[in-house]
Order: sequence, then structure tokens, then C-alpha cells
Amino acid sequence: MFKKLAIGAAFALALAPVGSHAAGGGEQHIEDFQFSFEGPFGTYDQNQLQRGLQVYTEVCAACHGLKYVPLRTLGDEGGIGWTGDQVRAYASETFTVYDPELEDDRPAIPTDHFPANTAAGAPDLSMMAKARAGFHGPYGLGINQLFKGIGGAEYIASLLTGYTGHEKEEAGSILYENTAFPGGWISMAPPLSDEQVEFADGHANDLHHMAADVSAFLMWAAEPKMMARKQAGLVGVIFLTILASMLYLTNKRLWAPHKGKKH
Repeated sequence: MFKKLAIGAAFALALAPVGSHAAGGGEQHIEDFQFSFEGPFGTYDQNQLQRGLQVYTEVCAACHGLKYVPLRTLGDEGGIGWTGDQVRAYASETFTVYDPELEDDRPAIPTDHFPANTAAGAPDLSMMAKARAGFHGPYGLGINQLFKGIGGAEYIASLLTGYTGHEKEEAGSILYENTAFPGGWISMAPPLSDEQVEFADGHANDLHHMAADVSAFLMWAAEPKMMARKQAGLVGVIFLTILASMLYLTNKRLWAPHKGKKH
């Protein structure tokens, strides 16, 4: 279905904690991408998630795993939107897992997880979109997140599009200038380029769109139940609003005969 493309350097270095693998100064810049899942009523775009999965499979999976994400969740409601047959086909045709009982590798099945690939020391991406905060308000209060979103997906997308084309050699390693990475320089070469992945739906496959698509997919991987959580929160707010209104009216009815009386 999809083929993996080997990447020369580890995405891990780009997603490492602040200060790691970075040299020099440079002000960090995180672009505010407009994702469909932002806000209290936002929802995942299934087509975008499917494109992001394709980018992950063909590019990122060569070095990065999603070991905490079961393959079966690709068919869950509120996510990718695949059928059971599509999930089974993707699992068996894309990944192999080691089976202790067989003492050999076998095609993956939906109950398996994405492989825990850690090539070149690359980190697992299962929770990366939640682990990185792209925006911070004054004094770290997170106020900007109310207006710009959580920021993890924006950080990943900004990092993928933040290469300036400048390089330098330091301590025998080639560093690449990146406006989104803390410190301004990372040792990972740009993993994405225009038209690197062909989408079946004919969607734009320039660098900017591919970065947004794979970042949205990684946001879903980190929080697959976001839509259910938002729905439950909305129901809770409505219930509490009705309850508060009823308590207010009840309070007025009970105390109305006693107000204005002198004791």
C-alpha cells in the first residue's frame, strides 16, 4: 500500500527538549496553523488525517514509531474513518511484528500497535503533539493557547517548514538552520520536500500542506478521543447551566415571601 522512504537523519533531534542538539542564538518562531480541531467545537478532518497517515507511513515511519497507538484505532469513530477491512489491509501490508509463539515475524493485525521504531535514537511520536507546547502567554500562563490552540501540532508543522537552507559544520556534524527549533540549529536534514508524497485525493502536496497534514495526524495519535471529550464537555456545560438556572429560580421562589419583612 505505502512504501517507507529512508530518511538520512533522525527526526528525534528536531523534537528533542529545548537546548538539545542546538547551537547559536536565533529567536524561535512558531506559525499559527489553522487546524480544524481547534476550539471547543473543532473536529478532526478525516481526509487530512488520512493524508497525514500517508505522510507518516511513507516518510516518518522509517525512523519513528507510534508504539502507544493501537492499529485498530484507525477505525474508531471520530478519527481516520477507515473501515475494518481497510485497517486490516493497512496493518498487514505495511508492518510486521515479532511473534514469540512463532519465533518469527508475521504481518501486523489490528490488535497490534504501530511498531516501536527508534532508528538513530529517534523518539516515539505517539505523544509528541501533546509534549510540545507551541505558544506561551505572559509569564508562561498559556494565555495564547486560548486564541491559537494548544500548539503542539503547530510546533511540529513549523519545525518541518522552518528550514532556511543554511548549513554549518560544528564538531564534525552538519547543522541546519531552523527557525522553529530552540537555538536555531538542528542536526536533522529537512525530512520533507515539495511533491514528496502523492495523495490519492489530488490534494496539494507542497511542503506546507504535507507538514500540516502529518502534524494533524500526530495530534490525533496523541489525543484520539478529543471529539468525545469535547462532546462530553459540551453536555456537561449545558447540564450545569440548566441546573444553575433551576437553583436560582428555586431560591427566588422560596425566599420571595420572606423578603422585605422586618423582624
